[in-house]
Amino acid sequence: MSDSLELAGAASLAALLHLEQRAQNATSPVELGFTVVNEVFTLLDYRQAAFFTCNVNGRLKLCAASGLVSVAEDSPYAVWLGRFVQSMERQSGCQKLDFPNTSPDLVEGWEEWLPAHLLVAALFNSAGQQIGLVLYARDSLWEDAELDLLNRAHQTYGYCLDALNRGPRSWVTNLSSMFHGRLPKIILGCLLLAMFIPVRLSALAPAEVVALTSMAVAAPQDGVISAFHVQPNAVVKTGDKLFSMDDSSLASRREVARRGVAVARADLFIAQQRAFDDLKSKGELAAVVGRVNEKESELALAEGLLNRVVVKAERDGIAVFGDPNDWLGRPVLTGERVMQLADPKDAGILVWLPVADALNLEPGAPLRLFLHTQPLSPLPAVLLQTSYQAMLSPEGVSAYRLRGQFEEGSEKARIGLSGTARISGDWALLGYYLFRRPMAAVREWIGL
Repeated sequence: MSDSLELAGAASLAALLHLEQRAQNATSPVELGFTVVNEVFTLLDYRQAAFFTCNVNGRLKLCAASGLVSVAEDSPYAVWLGRFVQSMERQSGCQKLDFPNTSPDLVEGWEEWLPAHLLVAALFNSAGQQIGLVLYARDSLWEDAELDLLNRAHQTYGYCLDALNRGPRSWVTNLSSMFHGRLPKIILGCLLLAMFIPVRLSALAPAEVVALTSMAVAAPQDGVISAFHVQPNAVVKTGDKLFSMDDSSLASRREVARRGVAVARADLFIAQQRAFDDLKSKGELAAVVGRVNEKESELALAEGLLNRVVVKAERDGIAVFGDPNDWLGRPVLTGERVMQLADPKDAGILVWLPVADALNLEPGAPLRLFLHTQPLSPLPAVLLQTSYQAMLSPEGVSAYRLRGQFEEGSEKARIGLSGTARISGDWALLGYYLFRRPMAAVREWIGL
């Protein structure tokens, strides 16, 4: 009798070691579950077995069933069994569960799908968290000695399942694990609600301080600029010299005209002397007088052009232009703008809004100018006008030209300073504000 007990104990121990080795050789939770539900039969007798794993939300999912290669999750058996194990109290170790102890709402399903006596073995990781569950069912009662063997085997199964779960996971699993728990869900819900907060659409664009009603100072005639009498951004008064044109050719032209006038007047004197006693000379006197008038007109024109060589300021203001060296010696045409006279009290904002950042803007829309010289002190302004047609900005970007005016009482910036302007448009939801550009890019890519 003792020999038979020893042989039975040795067989159970061998079967237990075999099961542990098979569990350690498993390469995935599915393979481990297949081993559990089908090979534990070598250790003890049962009619049905099912293996469940816990997802990131702690819900049990049917992974393997005895006698089946794969499990259809939408089958009536799998659906009822999943609802059945969710209703169980999760305790450590192997627990016996009999038919009379079940809840009334599960009696009908138990009678249809399972034998009368169940054994539930929960699987835990090293941190004490449940990661799986194994359900065994048979018609006879479970013995306490069998529970001891199953406790030992399922400790190994829990360790192996924990090791397999720590392997490389898919991005879906990683994303799901980020939202495991109540706090991440609350945070996510708050973020979704925040997407419905109304905000104003806005865009950032390069801007500079300009004069809204500046006066253009143009070249009075064709020629070459020889000298500047003021520096860029210098304050000038009415009548101050601004720049001069090269007068060498005009001076020569005036000298030629003077000599022509002298010759014409000499001819006129001779013709007058001859007209006293020569009727023919008296008839030519009118032609000689005409030539004198012509030469005098040419002289007056040359002197007038010389008087316009030096360009003077017609009003008070600031001389706005680039580097004088870029203009010296450069040929200019009549009417070509050389500089501007700006009123420092009438300063405004010139904004180049790129086409990609365009908004629906109306006059009066708020602007804020962040100058490079004082980025922490934005200057408030309002939109005056916007162009309906895009043009190339100084940076070579297709943009709309906007003009703004500083608000009353705000600090006036010096003309010529540059910075970044924030233009505010219509009201929209925060979600639309954040994803407006990505949605536009996706629409351009897919063509819808």
